Amino acid sequence: MTPEQFDVAIIGGGAAGLSAALVLGRSRRSVVVIDAGAPRNGPASHMHGFLSRDGFSPADLLRLGREEVAAYGARLLPETATTARGNAEDGFTITVGDGTQIAARRIILATGVEDRLPTVPGAREAWGRFLLHCPYCHGHEVRDRPLAVFGGVPGAVAQALLIRQWSSELTYLTNGSTLTEEESRRLLARGIRVRDGRIVALLVDGDRFDGVRLDDGTTVSAEAVFIRPVARPRTDLIAALGGTPDPDGMAHIDPTGRTRVPGVWVTGNLVDPRAQVITAAGHANAVAMDVNADLVDEDVRAALLTLPTHDEDDRRTHP
Repeated sequence: MTPEQFDVAIIGGGAAGLSAALVLGRSRRSVVVIDAGAPRNGPASHMHGFLSRDGFSPADLLRLGREEVAAYGARLLPETATTARGNAEDGFTITVGDGTQIAARRIILATGVEDRLPTVPGAREAWGRFLLHCPYCHGHEVRDRPLAVFGGVPGAVAQALLIRQWSSELTYLTNGSTLTEEESRRLLARGIRVRDGRIVALLVDGDRFDGVRLDDGTTVSAEAVFIRPVARPRTDLIAALGGTPDPDGMAHIDPTGRTRVPGVWVTGNLVDPRAQVITAAGHANAVAMDVNADLVDEDVRAALLTLPTHDEDDRRTHP
């Protein structure tokens, strides 16, 4: 069966992917959005920092976004993109989970990142509710409450110093790591308590959080714990297309989101793992404009090939 042909295949249907689809749909491009339905902020009940949508449900935002892009003719395919092959000159072919193949002239990857949580009991259950990663997303909602910071991971001390902005009742959990003298002084100067010992469990009881259990059997009281998880970019399809991510696992090479693979762009958290919803959506708008401009250039080149040569023009004028 001949694959269905589109101008652009967008892989990932979060805020970034849908924003790119909106711009391209309004540019009268044929667009397919391939999305498995597992957004990074799925566990969160509210999002923040998005002007006019502060406190809005992430699920509701995506629902409205899907309705908007569908109104401009975009096809929404609720599948996982498993493989991709091809190039910008001959076109790309994407295969999805049910075996369906999609052909596209260009690809935008908005697959985001995977947050790797610690292998501690309760971490998965607490994620997005009591175990939080972004103080700008969640800090205001837990302001002036007893908070803790999950230490022993890169950037944890800097995160604790940042979160101090939202609460003076803050405990840094070393989780078996050793602080430098300078780190200890900085935490002390800001009135941040330090507790040694390894974290063995986050105590989640339904909709209640009972704190953090340490390996000495004690419990640190907190209403939320902040952590800076390792974020693994989902760039497997870049490798399938012959690209090589940079040392940080990212695949872009300039601010436009262009990758090392001609005809393939990245956007959203693939460009900046820290990007909030509004940032990801804004970057995707710019990427979509760049992709459309690239397609316009290709359309012009193809149209030029259909023009008669100078000799043909002369023969028509002087038979």
